[in-house]
Amino acid sequence: MSSYILEAKNIVKNYGSYRALNDVSLQVPKGSIYGLLGPNGAGKTSLIRIINQITMPDSGQVILDGEPLQPKHVQYIGYMPEERGLYKTMKVGEQALYLAQLKGMDKAEAKKQLHYWFERLNIEGWWDKKIQELSKGMAQKVQFVVTVLHQPKLLIFDEPFSGFDPVNANLIKDEILALKEKGASIIFSTHRMESVEELCDHIALIHLSNKVLEGNLLDIKRSFKSNTFEVGIETNQAEALKQLLITQNYVVQEADFKTIHNDYKLLVQLQQHTANDLLQLLIANGQVTHFLEKIPSANDIFIQTVSKKS
Repeated sequence: MSSYILEAKNIVKNYGSYRALNDVSLQVPKGSIYGLLGPNGAGKTSLIRIINQITMPDSGQVILDGEPLQPKHVQYIGYMPEERGLYKTMKVGEQALYLAQLKGMDKAEAKKQLHYWFERLNIEGWWDKKIQELSKGMAQKVQFVVTVLHQPKLLIFDEPFSGFDPVNANLIKDEILALKEKGASIIFSTHRMESVEELCDHIALIHLSNKVLEGNLLDIKRSFKSNTFEVGIETNQAEALKQLLITQNYVVQEADFKTIHNDYKLLVQLQQHTANDLLQLLIANGQVTHFLEKIPSANDIFIQTVSKKS
């Protein structure tokens, strides 16, 4: 049995003379939150539309839970698009019930699950409201419920926090994490790199129609490390220390000296030395207040990779 909920194999998609996806392959592990990242126009939406069978690839194949993607798999996927798709003049409860039945739920079970989610998200009083009577954030909550209601094998969230205030964005973030804890497999597409840090186990970065990066987020961050350490030291010989480091082949990238407390902050990149070598040198020349390896953020990796490939 496959350990991947979704595999995209050599996907090509053209729109006329424009190639939106160029031989893109991905593997989404079961039970993970998988960040699908990339600048505007990279090809993310084209891939999501293919997974949802809204459009078809020109070549390549999508495998869902070990089976080639087929029309029947629509009911096994929950998709929350960035451009929300609720009917504005329909009542909330009536619409949610209708959409749940389209996904294969019987009416009684759908009603039971809807009441559970409406209570959980504090929207019990909205059942008879029309979507057009709700704020954007309120409508987002309804869209989230409709997406997760039928407990699909794969959830796809495209910019799920768009339109939410910070309190409700945090509420939805917690619900996504809770779904993962219960075993859900999630594709999460966003431009908010802080959300990637908080939520994602794995990421793929698509740029200019090509996949340029994929893997476990922690492993990727480690691979982008540059042996750079942020150091704080109390010393009355700041300039002499800087020159000593340079003489011994350390790369001093930044230095910030606060004269009031003789507190010197350094960003030092190791060459042939070890972290212990650097620490011993610092201890011999002052009082070390902090010593921290600089691990690149998801945002750093995104910018660095996209800039390099542009």
